[in-house]
Amino acid sequence: MAPDKLSVDQDPSGGDRPAEAVPTSSAKRRAAGAAVRDPGSAARASARKLAVQAIYRVQLNDGPWQDLVSEFAGDPEMARADREYFEVLVRGVCEAREALDAQLAGWTDRTPSLLDPVEHAVLLIGLHELRERLEAPRRVVVSEAVRLTKRFGATDGHKFVNAVLDRAARELRPHEH
Repeated sequence: MAPDKLSVDQDPSGGDRPAEAVPTSSAKRRAAGAAVRDPGSAARASARKLAVQAIYRVQLNDGPWQDLVSEFAGDPEMARADREYFEVLVRGVCEAREALDAQLAGWTDRTPSLLDPVEHAVLLIGLHELRERLEAPRRVVVSEAVRLTKRFGATDGHKFVNAVLDRAARELRPHEH
């Protein structure tokens, strides 16, 4: 269960009390002056995860982006995802795949066709966000890409993804460095 959700917990004395009476980890961070996380960020993180899976699938079996959106609409995780952002990512990557690959070729030591499919999908999404989704901060784009690569990619693939997206961000968003 998410730490900010209301529930009934056992208190040390054995009685029940509302969970909000106990400071949650996010409440502790806010009290300590840490940055408050955008409430939509979890939904966007889920959208990115599903988009990586969709782009991975389209690399193996090409098809229209609309079919991917329809196919993933039934995924149980879509209920937690930002559906609109998922569609924006999938559509943007699918429609600009050749241009994105051409740019990627300039920041990698190999052609995009030789990249690991998971890393390639993550890089395409990250590059699309850096180019087109300026409301998403560079640091968020790169850290989400690294997180997804750690979860789904090869053992040290996250280091490669981090280096490539950092090079891309320096060129595409020099004002954020």
